[in-house]
Amino acid sequence: MKVINLMVGGPVDMIPPQSALVAQVGKWIGVDYGATYLLKQGIVPVMALGDFDSTSATELATLKQKVAAVRVFENKTEHTDTQLGVLAALHEFQPDQINIYGATGGRLDQLLANLFLPLQAAYRPYLRRLNFIDKENHVSFYGPGNYAIQKRAEMRYLAFVNLVPCTGLNLPDEKYPLHDFDSQIPFCWSSNEFNGPVNHFSLKTGIVAVIQSVDQQHGND
Repeated sequence: MKVINLMVGGPVDMIPPQSALVAQVGKWIGVDYGATYLLKQGIVPVMALGDFDSTSATELATLKQKVAAVRVFENKTEHTDTQLGVLAALHEFQPDQINIYGATGGRLDQLLANLFLPLQAAYRPYLRRLNFIDKENHVSFYGPGNYAIQKRAEMRYLAFVNLVPCTGLNLPDEKYPLHDFDSQIPFCWSSNEFNGPVNHFSLKTGIVAVIQSVDQQHGND
């Protein structure tokens, strides 16, 4: 499996620790300040891109010295930095999986823009390849179908969020089952849990975000 990791320039307090980043398989792309953050973690990305409005002139000069490909988008109007990173990953590396870090926490508008990204026409064909990861959450996206999902060892909670109108959402073997749920508005079935290491769900129409989480603030009690 070919994996590309994106580090976006979001709040660093939600990014997993350096050890987890270094251990992550696949190449890295740094987006805006995310490229500088990667260098500080001892990771040299294969590409750095964005408008770099969160990067100082000195940091940008360092990037140009150490990163093979640096692309500055000075008049970025049609795409966010995260979108630019995802498009570069898709079209230049053809990955099977894209893990996006640094895209959660902080400003709510930026968080929503990132989570809604897979709904847009340019990205919807690839939504199963996209994952948003921080130190408390792992978010993946699913269209219609039948799925088996594996519990991540460190995560306790499981949520299903239909991002668009959906029909036939079934959670047959989770701790709190659900049968043939339809909704015309986004809805979050939160604080569910796995029964065993692998659970299943199905969806007739729509797009669902599946979120595995750990509540570090309150522990796992």
